[in-house]
Amino acid sequence: MSNVKLAIIFYSTYGTNHAIAEHAAESARSKGAEVRLLRVAETAPEHVVKGQEAWAQQLEKMSDIKVATPEDMDWANAYLFVAPTRFGSMPSQLRAFIDTLGGMWFQGKLAGKPVSAMTSAQNLHGGQEATLLGLYTTLMHWGSVIVAPGFTDAAIAEAGGNPYGFSTQPGALDDKGRAAIAHQTHRLVEIAAKLADVSEAEVKEAA
Repeated sequence: MSNVKLAIIFYSTYGTNHAIAEHAAESARSKGAEVRLLRVAETAPEHVVKGQEAWAQQLEKMSDIKVATPEDMDWANAYLFVAPTRFGSMPSQLRAFIDTLGGMWFQGKLAGKPVSAMTSAQNLHGGQEATLLGLYTTLMHWGSVIVAPGFTDAAIAEAGGNPYGFSTQPGALDDKGRAAIAHQTHRLVEIAAKLADVSEAEVKEAA
């Protein structure tokens, strides 16, 4: 699956979604995908971040990870978004990044690419499903191919049963969760590879 270029774009305040994204990256690489692990820029005021020690420590921990850019989106032929739930929706930091991609959307550079998403919330009914469905609505505007895990493997049900994408609670990532992350990521990579094969065949036929 060396024809898959996967951008894993994440936002993490305290570390849970960073851990999810890292495991997804490992899973994708195990299938032969070329992966860029990318974080979205922190937009919260510095004094707010520094006012919470755990938040500041997590930001420092991620400082060596490249911040996602439109160029990364252009490079990739598949996307995985990982971000926490904020009041039933995606965090403003991820929305701020998405709002920079209007030019790419207008040019059709985001269309036709497979995408999936994962999230977390403080409690099981804190909006995990709403966050994923809301993000997918935005990605439908791009013309993306939504690759949800559904109930395509026992790992999904064993990890909590969210068919829209893996979700968990802070600090609760365990072996069942990692298995669900791996399955969802493998599914994304496999579908991305098939779409890439079709695209390459069309280019050769046109030539």
